[in-house]
Amino acid sequence: MTLRNQVLIWIAFLVVMIVLLWLFRGILLPFVVGAALAYLLNPMVNQLQRWRFNRGWATAVVLLAVITIFVGVFLMFLPLVGQQIIGLIQRLPGYVTSLQSLVTEWSPQVNEWLGPERAAQFQTSITELTRQALGFIATLPAELVNIGYTGAAVIGVTLVTPVVAFYLLLDWEGMVRGLQGLLPRDHKQEIDGILSDIDKSMAGVIRGQGGVLVIDAVFYATALSLIGLNFGLAVGLISGLLSFVPFVGFAFGFSLSVGIAIVQFWPNYWMVVAVAAIFLGWQFIEGNVLYPKLVGSSININPVWLMFALLAFGALFGFVGLLLAVPLAAIGGVLVRYGVGKYKSSSLYLGANGGTVAISDAGDGDDPVRAP
Repeated sequence: MTLRNQVLIWIAFLVVMIVLLWLFRGILLPFVVGAALAYLLNPMVNQLQRWRFNRGWATAVVLLAVITIFVGVFLMFLPLVGQQIIGLIQRLPGYVTSLQSLVTEWSPQVNEWLGPERAAQFQTSITELTRQALGFIATLPAELVNIGYTGAAVIGVTLVTPVVAFYLLLDWEGMVRGLQGLLPRDHKQEIDGILSDIDKSMAGVIRGQGGVLVIDAVFYATALSLIGLNFGLAVGLISGLLSFVPFVGFAFGFSLSVGIAIVQFWPNYWMVVAVAAIFLGWQFIEGNVLYPKLVGSSININPVWLMFALLAFGALFGFVGLLLAVPLAAIGGVLVRYGVGKYKSSSLYLGANGGTVAISDAGDGDDPVRAP
């Protein structure tokens, strides 16, 4: 089979997969979550097997333990978190109005500091931000009603997801062997290398980035609650859970927390500085300690490409698209890097005679190197 035919087959396969995802997007949620849960828990099941557990018993023990922990935490914190979220929604218009009053009160100082023209622009920006915030609040009741209409779907997901995860975990190794047996023999070693890279990238997404997300949520919720910020638990959890989108969780949490702190603590500006320091300090720790340790370079996705993937898949497939966006972006990154490597070793890049000169990737002015 020629290279051209192989490329056409893979493109057709990709198109069929996208069409199937779009057609079945309404029922995919429990299967996507179940598959992610199975992938996440498979190493634990394998470890129990090494300890002489039967695969079925190992799967049941791990899954039951995870479900018990999840349900326990959910029931323990749901009343408090729900109460804080509802209170935050109710109080948010008052916070916005108080911030507007403070801006009006500070207008003489702002005019003197920024000058009349820049001060007018600043006040216009605050007014526009307030209008957008109030518009968002006005749409919240309708959104909550929509969530209520899908309550049956949520119950269905909570019942179906553990079943999907159980059966996938039970036969995970068999499915992997079956897929490997379908690989074309002439290219098996090369495809195995690609699949290994995809596995590392997926591990970085689901295990590494998922771990960072949970740690972010726990830290923000704990720190903001301990410092005494109103609705700190709800703001911290939402900020942490939004951190899967680059900079969105930080920007949301920082702006909302500082705004609440100004209204709550002013004129004690040291408390406002402390709230801002929580986000700025943790952002530094996350970027320089947590992310390199838990995720490393396995994902290797440009943040712009990641945000595009989230918006695109969210628009096409809804909430399921948001769940699939990061893993599929990671897989796409692996395939693109593989394609670029193949292109650079092809005659299209090197030339008809195998290439006479290949410039070093570093671009540091070294002598040209002959291509092999």
